[in-house]
Amino acid sequence: MQDPNPLPWGALDRFQAQFIVRKTTGNSFNNYVAKTKLTTKGHFGSKTVTKVGWIGSGSLASKLNADTELNEMIAKQSVKDATIYVEPTNVAVRIRGKWDNHIDFGITKELFEIYDRIAGHIKSV
Repeated sequence: MQDPNPLPWGALDRFQAQFIVRKTTGNSFNNYVAKTKLTTKGHFGSKTVTKVGWIGSGSLASKLNADTELNEMIAKQSVKDATIYVEPTNVAVRIRGKWDNHIDFGITKELFEIYDRIAGHIKSV
């Protein structure tokens, strides 16, 4: 008899858009690590972002915290879209959000503008 609710094996239906900024980080990896810290109100589906800050030990996080217009743009996004990670590799810096399934996957014009502005800050560090 076949199980009517089989466990998912193999590749899962999850996607993630990653924006790659070419930047040689050298030994200063910590300079390019940043993550949004969200202040929210509400619960569950009605949760909204009220304020955005950046957590990180390097100069990129302090630069992103100083850009109030960027943080206001991020605060207008959903909690999922406002969660942004910046991670360095040897030859590039990756900007990414959370994982999505095939139905929710996509990048809005506003989110692209946010990532583009973050990339500008990465280039200037």
